[in-house]
Amino acid sequence: MDLEGLLQHFFGSDDPAQLTEAEFDRALDQVKIAFGVEREPGRRFALWCLLDGLSEAPLPAEAFAKEPLLKAAAEDYLKAAYRLERDNER
Repeated sequence: MDLEGLLQHFFGSDDPAQLTEAEFDRALDQVKIAFGVEREPGRRFALWCLLDGLSEAPLPAEAFAKEPLLKAAAEDYLKAAYRLERDNER
């Protein structure tokens, strides 16, 4: 799953900012549903990353409570994203 593919699949565009609020909300609901029902770990993690990019991801401990490796990967992802954001502010 690549970001452009996910955006195109769920939002019908590679730029969700161009959607109306209602269109965006409907697409976001679909991403949340897909995350909730997805069972393949890699796809589930990709959907979680998309939700994080949209500031809608559940905390890793909640999202991956039964999947310790994915929980650790999500925590590492958040740490790296925080460091990148912090370094860009300098």
